[in-house]
Amino acid sequence: MATMIEENGPSTHEEVSPWLQARQKLEGLLNKNMKIRMTDGRTLVGLFLCTDRDCNVILGSAQEFLKSTDTFSQAEPRVLGLAMIPGHHVVSIEVEADSLEEARGFRSNRC
Repeated sequence: MATMIEENGPSTHEEVSPWLQARQKLEGLLNKNMKIRMTDGRTLVGLFLCTDRDCNVILGSAQEFLKSTDTFSQAEPRVLGLAMIPGHHVVSIEVEADSLEEARGFRSNRC
């Protein structure tokens, strides 16, 4: 069944397409703190600002945490500011616990 999308969103008597549900979930995550693990072992933490169909992610106020060889030492994060993470380097994406209350149920291991 095709879904008609009106200016105010889908009508209440029709089903919402999976694509639209995914888009609404992503929109609900905008400006939430996210932790992104990358293929080279780095972890970036910042505000989710944007993504695209190639799963590239833009984080604002991003900080970079290096993979530590010593499990007892925690290095100081490097402040990056605005960062673009290529989708093919993303290993996992997590919503930080503080943001998770509003965006409940979202966790992705791969785009």
